[in-house]
Amino acid sequence: MQIGPYQLKNQLIVAPMAGVTDQPFRNLCLRYGAALAVSEMLSSNPEVWDTDKSRQRMAHAGEDGIRSVQIAGADPDMMAYAAVVNVQQGAQIIDINMGCPAKKVNKKLAGSALLQYPEQVKAILQAVVAAVDVPVTLKIRTGWAPEHRNGVEIAQIAEDCGIASLAVHGRTRQCMYKGNAEYDTIRAIKQKVSIPVVANGDICTPEKAQYVLDQTGADALMIGRGAQGRPWIFREIQHYLETGNKLAPIEVDEKRQVMLEHLKDLYALYGEYKGLRIARKHVGWYLDQEAQRPFRADFNRLETVEDQCSMLERYFDELVKN
Repeated sequence: MQIGPYQLKNQLIVAPMAGVTDQPFRNLCLRYGAALAVSEMLSSNPEVWDTDKSRQRMAHAGEDGIRSVQIAGADPDMMAYAAVVNVQQGAQIIDINMGCPAKKVNKKLAGSALLQYPEQVKAILQAVVAAVDVPVTLKIRTGWAPEHRNGVEIAQIAEDCGIASLAVHGRTRQCMYKGNAEYDTIRAIKQKVSIPVVANGDICTPEKAQYVLDQTGADALMIGRGAQGRPWIFREIQHYLETGNKLAPIEVDEKRQVMLEHLKDLYALYGEYKGLRIARKHVGWYLDQEAQRPFRADFNRLETVEDQCSMLERYFDELVKN
């Protein structure tokens, strides 16, 4: 799959997830085989850029791979300005968020709320594409409600406006993350446009990845929640797509190394106080299927970097013994 001048090495893309796909997580997913990792959503409102959160999302020093930055907002001029500033900061691709279903985003008529207003969608896309010389991509949902699936219409607008590729989550805004993703609309979109289409939603196993490619005819897959606590899913999926065989589960020693490196990168990026707290949710995801509740509760009470790392080391030592 190609996005502007960028040829992706495979069909696997990391979905942008607020509070998850920071630089340490993106780099991990890229190391494990993802071809592209899209950054966390950044507001197009300059008034909120002078915060640690925004500065960290706009910084790209030490970034691996192609730098794709997602922006969100409802005003065409502000979105265009945000695109320009982020390109100046090092973004190589600008991604536009019209898929987020969160209330705090939608109440500002941003994210997936925009799907109700095709003319506003068109105005935003035209403004951003005209403002920058890098590829502009778009992420949407299949519509704003099950009875209003207008993904095909939005996709055709995107193609007409010069969008370089389109990612589609197989739920409507109203569905949030409930129920199962549907892929019929993604298939219909793929049949109606010539730009690359990326399928997203409920891809959490290699077998499901193959199924979604077959069902939709999509050019690539975007994986979000399936990678939380499991960045090696990209290696597993790529191996399955290439060979039809499943890889053996990740070894305990490798998992230990990945988790400890991830935590150290979080501490380095956020500092000890915030890094500790962000580490807690990642450890919860990593150990979701195996760690007992008492361990999780005890880990979440720890207040120093040393204690978190030591407790994880002891956990894996016990795992190896048993």
